[in-house]
Amino acid sequence: MTTAVPQTTVDSLLAACLRNAQPALWSNPARQAQPAAALPALGRTISLDDTHAAAARLARFAGLLAEVFPELAATRGVVESPLLPADLLQPALGWAEGQGRLFIKADHSLPVAGSIKARGGMHEVLEFAEGLALQHGLVEPCGDYRALATPAAREVLGRYQVAVGSTGNLGMSIGVVASALGFQATVHMSADAKEWKKDRLRQRGVQVVEHAGDYERAVAAGRAEAASNPLCHFVDDEQSFSLLLGYSAAALHLQKQLAEQGVAVDAEHPLIVYLPCGVGGAPAGITFGLRQVLGPHVFCFFAEPVQSPCFMVQMMAGQGEHPSVYDWGLTNRTEADGLAVPRASLLAAELMRPLLSGVFTVADDTLFAHLVRVLDALGERIEPSAAAGFSGPAMLTSTAAGQAWLRASGVGAAFAHATHLVWTTGGLLVPDAQYQGFVQRGRAVLAAQA
Repeated sequence: MTTAVPQTTVDSLLAACLRNAQPALWSNPARQAQPAAALPALGRTISLDDTHAAAARLARFAGLLAEVFPELAATRGVVESPLLPADLLQPALGWAEGQGRLFIKADHSLPVAGSIKARGGMHEVLEFAEGLALQHGLVEPCGDYRALATPAAREVLGRYQVAVGSTGNLGMSIGVVASALGFQATVHMSADAKEWKKDRLRQRGVQVVEHAGDYERAVAAGRAEAASNPLCHFVDDEQSFSLLLGYSAAALHLQKQLAEQGVAVDAEHPLIVYLPCGVGGAPAGITFGLRQVLGPHVFCFFAEPVQSPCFMVQMMAGQGEHPSVYDWGLTNRTEADGLAVPRASLLAAELMRPLLSGVFTVADDTLFAHLVRVLDALGERIEPSAAAGFSGPAMLTSTAAGQAWLRASGVGAAFAHATHLVWTTGGLLVPDAQYQGFVQRGRAVLAAQA
């Protein structure tokens, strides 16, 4: 008979792993199987109606998007990614029999911005554009939004600025879409943002402002500059409901994809989703949508680098606290640049309190090893941050904390029939020379482990 480990011991072991930058799993004791239909966050309440409204807005703009982005012509302006069966990857990840089936939600292949940020970022820019278009009489309500591609409409939108602070992928999304619609676009980027992302933005006519500090400083600088310009809309990754709801719309499409592939989600067939996490807005939006659409039998885990576990430390903190990873003696340095965030979004954290199943951390070398495994097994090219979720299943089956969660949640009894869904978040636009460097490092890691 197994003796339960006292909670105080579990907490101290977790804290030790965090401080020593070792992979760890935290499970959420406040998760509710049946949360309220409308949930409060930062003084506002949101529900599935808001997710449907975001999806409807994206649909209204589809014709315009297909016109300004040639890569969207084939999908008639719909920005979506495939759901990929990944059975061939399971042996490379060390899966034993009876651990369920693996799928990949391939947001690494999302067109236009090349990452998950195309969802929320595009939605917020479109919401801002829609408000201005209706205010200036450029379109009729529910009219043909392709009118916004005319020179007259672009002249009006060109009076306004869209700004954002980013480590990379959100800036890519906001900058590219805002510039394509005619806005003045400015992206404040931290020192750890990749040069190729800055170059790509500049090639699209986006102003890139570089800051010596980390993500948090880039956001603060962008927010301060935008506050002095009444014609500037600042996309606030830490506090934006528009971003979050844009991400949440992905759940509606995934629901259809699961049905098309014959994947049931119920007590006998739980769905376990693993999402890379930076400041938290993207995975929180998706988790909110999934829990609203698919109910109590979907279990979402966030994945973070061992040096940047901002969401884990926020969820572990007391009421009213807003800790930084620096408070834990960590460096916030990681090759997963989109996840290099020192402090979590309070909006995302508050919303996730009754919805999230847990958070786990991953070492950088593991990210590169998984990147190579995905390439070799499936031929898919992802960036390091997008590989974070692939450690999730092993965290549940091969650690004491994971096994305790399987027992406590009841998922363990149905684990053989579980569906595991890793949400990949970027990779499409990574230059070949940079990607080959990722592969070289990943192969070196695997060789050292052999």
